[in-house]
Amino acid sequence: MTVQPEGPGLTGATLLDALRAALTRYVILPSDDATTGVVLWIAASHAQPAWAHAPRLVIRAPEKRCGKSRLLDVVEATCHRPLITVNATSAAIYRSINEDPPTLLVDEADTIFTAGKAGEGNEDLRGLLNAGHQRNRPAIRWDHVNRQLDECPTFAMAALAGIGAMPDTIEDRAVVIHMRRRAPGETVAPYRHRRDRPALRDLAADLEAWLRPGLAVLEKAEPAMPVEDRAADTWEPLIAVADHAAGPWPDLARRAVLALTSNPGDADTTSLRTRLLIDCRTAMTGLDAIPTARLLHALNTDPEAPWSESGPAGLTSHRLGAMLREYGIQSANHRFPDSQAKGYLRAAFTDAWQRYCPPEPTPPDEAPPDVEPGRIAALVRIDPSHRNQASRADLRRDAWDGWDGTPDEPFDHGHTAATA
Repeated sequence: MTVQPEGPGLTGATLLDALRAALTRYVILPSDDATTGVVLWIAASHAQPAWAHAPRLVIRAPEKRCGKSRLLDVVEATCHRPLITVNATSAAIYRSINEDPPTLLVDEADTIFTAGKAGEGNEDLRGLLNAGHQRNRPAIRWDHVNRQLDECPTFAMAALAGIGAMPDTIEDRAVVIHMRRRAPGETVAPYRHRRDRPALRDLAADLEAWLRPGLAVLEKAEPAMPVEDRAADTWEPLIAVADHAAGPWPDLARRAVLALTSNPGDADTTSLRTRLLIDCRTAMTGLDAIPTARLLHALNTDPEAPWSESGPAGLTSHRLGAMLREYGIQSANHRFPDSQAKGYLRAAFTDAWQRYCPPEPTPPDEAPPDVEPGRIAALVRIDPSHRNQASRADLRRDAWDGWDGTPDEPFDHGHTAATA
């Protein structure tokens, strides 16, 4: 894997291609544009003295086992002077930052920003991560020994991996990568630190040997940006590296910028996401689309569902949308048989169902002839212990007649409760 800069015909584009190949060998990223963003971020870390802004790399996932820590392993092996913050004190991290700063790496970063006791003791690190995006934002501390103010530099690129969304102050300054659990059939090579890291560190040295002689040129670079404001500040170092590499990379970089900055703002979610996916799958059995009001009714009227914990009224359309956006699922206007309304398409869920949910249980063999199959599906719930599944489905079919389409009118659960 080692690439020698002095080799015949070698270019910056060749090095970036080699880095892309290394990433995709060990990690499945959500898209080609995401891969481009990570490649350019890693390369940009080797030229930090040239940049006015230090973009963050946020590696987030909705659940465990989505490859975020493995991606952070590869980033650690290929970036400039990696400094992992596990068990490092804030004072030690501050003292490690100088005019040629290390690259900060933070796994389980969601715990740093947790409110309450779980996040206590991380105030200094949170402040560093927030302030270090821009040059000349030092942290001011009082030196008790010398009785004087001490300015601690904070400027350093940082990669953070965690579950769920990071604070807006971080993600607004970051290249955000939404990792996903590997689907059936998706495979990667196993990463072994002792075996694989040396070759990746050789690649890191090649990247540094390519970029360091051009720091003066990179510092003056003003690349044409397809975005503005904060997004332009964050992506400018990456675009400058792509232009410096030439070949296909300038076009790839600008396409990645537009793709990775076009997602709507994400709301933080805390729990129960997988259960929500499973319940949505049950409600949509036999349907290509479902109105939001009908989906909420099916979810909130399940007496065994945990949605009552979301508040007295259960799930709302806003809360439902916020939780599903973590998987890239959004509502849309749709023409239903009786009206045009906001709703969810089944096709928007299929990827998330495949990645995060257990196999779908076999539905009842046959629906009653006088009941529409799609309406049955909106009410069927699978008992968590798989007890009396067929009889429960029959009861829910009978209960459909209790709903006239009004979202706020509850079912008559008397028959179900008495029989169950």
